[in-house]
Amino acid sequence: MRKQYKKLTYADRKKIEQLAKENATPKQLAQETNVHISTIYRELERGGDPYNADAAQRALFG
Repeated sequence: MRKQYKKLTYADRKKIEQLAKENATPKQLAQETNVHISTIYRELERGGDPYNADAAQRALFG
């Protein structure tokens, strides 16, 4: 049976932003948000450096 994929919500992005400020590793971010580590790497790329949840959300929705 295939694993269900989970889309990141804005709340997930805010959690990633907070944890990234605390220098969490991508593996830790993936565990905290319950997504694959590849999703985290794409998300970090989307959100800029330093990661910004609002910028990542805008990149997706306009």
